[in-house]
Amino acid sequence: MTMLTETRERFLHAILAKVPGDRIAEIHFFSPIKQGGVESGVAVVAEWPPEPQGDGEVVPESERKEKRPVVHTARYRLTLKGPDRGKWETNIVAEADAPLVTVDAVVRGVQRRAGDVDDPARMDGDEVRAFVETKANAPTA
Repeated sequence: MTMLTETRERFLHAILAKVPGDRIAEIHFFSPIKQGGVESGVAVVAEWPPEPQGDGEVVPESERKEKRPVVHTARYRLTLKGPDRGKWETNIVAEADAPLVTVDAVVRGVQRRAGDVDDPARMDGDEVRAFVETKANAPTA
């Protein structure tokens, strides 16, 4: 499972508040940027569209290959210094739908334009669902 920093875990929770975890195909987290007392981060989220039958069943990954996931851009901004220290803002926007192979091409393009030498951290849908399950079953203090 992908290791999550405290900030990235917070970002994932924000994403899951907007995009149902059972429909996430994959998430690509880009390296955060710290500048002027502010940390910002970006992720590309691929979400399987809801199934029309409405019976609540999750469609197996093998049957989803023909589907075109909705591609979201997720951003966060965390103020690290100054009077607004700790201020947290997120924005998650559905941009388009595209095959997963196109999502990978978009991710590589963003990485290249950003000059990011590290590959984005990737979580597939199973990892996201395992994260949700782990958090749901975690003891409360």
